[in-house]
Amino acid sequence: MIDISNFSQFSRFPLFFAETEQKNKDENLRCNLCPNYCNIESGRFGSCGVRGNKGGKGMIPFYGFITALAVDPVEKKPLYHFKPGSQILSLGFAGCNLRCPFCQNWHISQNTDIPGRWMKPGDIISAALGQDSPSIAYTYSEPLVHAEYLLDCMTLARRHGIANVLVTNGCVNSKPAAEILKLTDAANIDLKSFSAETYKKTLGGDLQTVLDFIKLAVEMGVHVEITTLVVPDLNDSDDELAQAADFIASVGAQIPWHLSAYHPDYRWNAPPTDADFLQRTAKQARKKLKFVYTGNIAGENDTHCSCGAVLVKRRGYKVDISGLAAGEGTYKCAKCGEPAGIIC
Repeated sequence: MIDISNFSQFSRFPLFFAETEQKNKDENLRCNLCPNYCNIESGRFGSCGVRGNKGGKGMIPFYGFITALAVDPVEKKPLYHFKPGSQILSLGFAGCNLRCPFCQNWHISQNTDIPGRWMKPGDIISAALGQDSPSIAYTYSEPLVHAEYLLDCMTLARRHGIANVLVTNGCVNSKPAAEILKLTDAANIDLKSFSAETYKKTLGGDLQTVLDFIKLAVEMGVHVEITTLVVPDLNDSDDELAQAADFIASVGAQIPWHLSAYHPDYRWNAPPTDADFLQRTAKQARKKLKFVYTGNIAGENDTHCSCGAVLVKRRGYKVDISGLAAGEGTYKCAKCGEPAGIIC
């Protein structure tokens, strides 16, 4: 467990904090990172559990505290249109600014008293180079609540020619979002619901902030893919899923949308997502979006060209990219030469 009376040996000056306009005897501090705008008392943390206040000054004692480190297939993020078939160094953190009752990684996202290791940004880059990994994914729990560490790691990764991948709930304010997205090459962003009420009352977040984050990422040239975990009794109505598809199409009809099946976990006990329902939803969404994939169920997830050729064949996390021909930074169809919308 982290002792808040001391900073981590790797802590740096924290960003995205602001003193309350009327500073009182308790030296409260407001965190401006996300739409929760936590007003934090001295010696306490905000809702994320990792951004705190020590005597009226911002405190980030979890800077460099890594709860998971693994080499994954990039398809596991999931990213299907970014460096297919490559491996990616994935690191996880502690804490999250949402409180999703169905969280699949709740043991690290909803708890900070967990095992981990301290790693400087340079240690992460060395690990990626040692594994010959072309990319680093900031993932597993919510990386954005560790914005300062991300900025340091991402800056160093860029210097070494390593791509930065963000796997995030997207619930962060525009200023820190812009700073981090400048250094981001690809992002998988959770669109957990298309109901503002669900985000506010059940998840502890803000739908509009997430929609703005998605649009900003696309505007800034980040390769974006979107994931929706389809949870029974929460976000699985035909109308809500259709609204989500409409929004994604309005931003870019070629944005890949991953519809993933839920299984009971943490505090949500509804039955698992029906596989047939998920496939039907994907079929409907493909009328509006070019690339829609299903996750956590059996079934084909190949990527096809408009000419009908198979661009990428997937069987689990094993991929065959023989249908692709390399272009200038992006692939094209090996059969007809049409741009595939897939990053090399």
